[in-house]
Amino acid sequence: MSEFVFLYRSTDAASRAAMGSPEQMQKSMQTWMAWMKQLADKGHIKDRGHPLERAGKLVKGNKRTITDGPYAEAKDIVGGYTLIEAKDLAQAVELSMGCPILEGGGVVEVRPVLKTGM
Repeated sequence: MSEFVFLYRSTDAASRAAMGSPEQMQKSMQTWMAWMKQLADKGHIKDRGHPLERAGKLVKGNKRTITDGPYAEAKDIVGGYTLIEAKDLAQAVELSMGCPILEGGGVVEVRPVLKTGM
């Protein structure tokens, strides 16, 4: 088995629309929990990860310039992550297909974890 990271991306407008009313927020949370449970029950969850705050800092360049986030140059926002195990990239992609963020126009970026031996 290999490790993969699911990065959950959404535009700011799509995130706000998905939150909606308290009832919509509760339904969304239940859908996420059910999907995560399904992955965990099949042994694919290595680390459930966490949602990420919208605020942050961006450090870039050899001058180490620091700017505030969210980042104007980003078309979407990384809202959270999950570390999973799958036999290969194809299976990891297949597992991501049930992610609730896709229903609201969001994106799941599936990235293999590079083993460095450190």
